[in-house]
Amino acid sequence: MSIQRPWLSSYPAGVPAQVDLDEFSSVVAVLESACERFRHRPAFSNLGKVLSYDDVDRLSRQFAAFLTGDLGLKKGDRVALMMPNVLQYPIAIFGVLRAGLVVVNTNPMYTARELKHQLNDSGASAIVVLDNFAHTVSEVLRDTSVKHVVTTAVGDLLNFPKSFIVNFVVKHVKKKVPAFDIPGAIRFADALARGAKQTYRKADLNHDDIAFLQYTGGTTGVAKGAMLTHGNLVANMQQASLWIGVNVKPGEEVIITALPLYHIFALTANGLVFMKFGGLNYLITDPRDMPAFVKEISNLKFTAITGVNTLFNGLLNTPGFDKVDFSALHLTLGGGMAVQRAVAERWKKVTGVPLAEAYGLTETSPAACINPLDIPDYNGSIGLPIPSTDVSIQDDNGVQLGYGEIGELCVKGPQVMKGYWNRPEETAKVLTPDGWLHTGDIARMDEKGYCYIVDRKKDMILVSGFNVYPNEVEDVVALHPGVLEVAAIGVPDEKSGEAVKIFVVRKDPKLTEADLRAHCKENLTGYKLPRYIEFRDSLPKSNVGKIIRRELRDGPVKAATAA
Repeated sequence: MSIQRPWLSSYPAGVPAQVDLDEFSSVVAVLESACERFRHRPAFSNLGKVLSYDDVDRLSRQFAAFLTGDLGLKKGDRVALMMPNVLQYPIAIFGVLRAGLVVVNTNPMYTARELKHQLNDSGASAIVVLDNFAHTVSEVLRDTSVKHVVTTAVGDLLNFPKSFIVNFVVKHVKKKVPAFDIPGAIRFADALARGAKQTYRKADLNHDDIAFLQYTGGTTGVAKGAMLTHGNLVANMQQASLWIGVNVKPGEEVIITALPLYHIFALTANGLVFMKFGGLNYLITDPRDMPAFVKEISNLKFTAITGVNTLFNGLLNTPGFDKVDFSALHLTLGGGMAVQRAVAERWKKVTGVPLAEAYGLTETSPAACINPLDIPDYNGSIGLPIPSTDVSIQDDNGVQLGYGEIGELCVKGPQVMKGYWNRPEETAKVLTPDGWLHTGDIARMDEKGYCYIVDRKKDMILVSGFNVYPNEVEDVVALHPGVLEVAAIGVPDEKSGEAVKIFVVRKDPKLTEADLRAHCKENLTGYKLPRYIEFRDSLPKSNVGKIIRRELRDGPVKAATAA
């Protein structure tokens, strides 16, 4: 397939077409380099405690030595990590990787059924879990391959007496630790102490070794583990680093990490990219508590923040956010779901910094396209293919389409996963023999190489033979000042096959269906107009705040008014 690469002429000044994949042999090499260069700089901060790069180096070595020396785990064994953003998480991640093992990132909010599937599918030998979620582990442990459990509490790495106070409040005041019984479980602090007595032996790692099993696809069936190699992660870190590096000051960056590190977006964009630059990751443990979140960052001079549309929207609608000090902020990166124009424009107005939309997938480690960071305003695009990345818009027969034509977005590059763990048939469905990943996203590309997501293939609504893309409908509805959040889905309709239904959370309690219908009629052609409108107090969201349309489609039908 002949690729024209029009995006290269649109690249920001100083960004090359290709990345150096050989600078680092593994993710561990990135960590070692950062610890050497920035040893006395702060690396991670949470609940008032700061870990320096020297601390991360020392503690992750201890944890690695514990895993191999005490537990006897061998290269390639899988270790599940089930924690929100606490200081133990980066220590565990880098400890597992330094031991030559594979990280199985696990959503702490998983049900017993979901957790059991992931532990068995990955064949995890060990799991590190926050006490708050250990009861779920205890429910399924006997039915899995897990032999070793390490437990920890939120405040375990904080200084005394704050560690005691935080753990007491979480367990006894807020009642956030359901009872659990896991015989033989080892406390995280004990694991570190035991590892300190062992000899750390550096693992021999290269680009082909698997670093992470990142589970994805649970919304369309059984979750699959994307095999992300050290080479995939190093490549994506290098690609993103080149893209943002023009404005970055090594050793001086402070990035707000509100998305969980177990999610690939935060893992790479925050955890790895900013580690390479010697930045400080300011970990937010519970970003859903927006007032506390805003209070926590109100006196912090941060330089960057990543998030999803709902996170930015939530911050903008939290009292006090407009009083936060944005004087040092130079990078806001949005991904994980479509960034809505109304949110992006308001973000720029409040912070003075554009909200640059990026695009990626778990299967691409994750970044594939990013907007230039100097865009003056929201442009509706997911940006340009990043260095060493090819993008092609293809029809259902795999034929490359021309500029402006709508088809499936396909990606090829060194960040594309090795495949799905133990699922060759599923891998073959999305990954061609010559390396093209079929993303399942409908998109178009303009003559300058900018890509525009139209929608997910499976979310597309077919009204009387016409394609209606939920993103477009949601974007229009969100522009109404009385709307806080919106989601659009297709519902069966006798006359048109499907009809558009929207679920709306009001910002203005006086907002009516008539108001919304009038607004939509001004901005959408007839077949795209919502036929059904349902007001709700909240919308179902994933662990990172992405609205889950599937749950709206599959959920109980409530009273709604048709046009």
